[in-house]
Amino acid sequence: MKKIAEKGKGFFSDFKKFIMKGNVLDLAVAVVIGAAFNAITNGLVKYIITPVMTYFTSGVSINEWEYVLREAVLNAEGAVEVEKISIQYGLWLQAIIDFIIIAVSIFVVVRIIKGMEAKMNEKELAQQEAEAAAKKAADDEAAAIKAAEDAEKAAKEQAILDEYYANIRAQSELLREISEKLKK
Repeated sequence: MKKIAEKGKGFFSDFKKFIMKGNVLDLAVAVVIGAAFNAITNGLVKYIITPVMTYFTSGVSINEWEYVLREAVLNAEGAVEVEKISIQYGLWLQAIIDFIIIAVSIFVVVRIIKGMEAKMNEKELAQQEAEAAAKKAADDEAAAIKAAEDAEKAAKEQAILDEYYANIRAQSELLREISEKLKK
């Protein structure tokens, strides 16, 4: 029993950690707000847009727009024996209008949020850019110092080589003079 209780505590502890993560809470809020927004959008389409469209279509509601594939078959008593089969493109159009309104609304909200985020992050971005510029300047300065040191080192090495070659020329000249005096 003790082991089961410990496993249960571990499970609930892990579940608590999972549920308290920011992403899960954000997702839960988004689902609730989305459901509420969907109800608002459905109401807008059903109670405002559809009646206006019905007015302009001479009283035929968008809900009634359909293409009948097979009419309903009634028996002698007037009861339906075979159901009507129809393509209800009016309801499909209503769903498309719902989707477009929701998509545009979400686009506008996301755009507003991104704009606010950018304004809020301007200081942070400016600080990061300043730090990057300072680091680049320090790197450039270090590179310039290293280049100057390398040039100085190369100049010293070249001076040593020049002196070495001058000594060799002088020694060669001396050897020629000695060789000519010995030949005489």
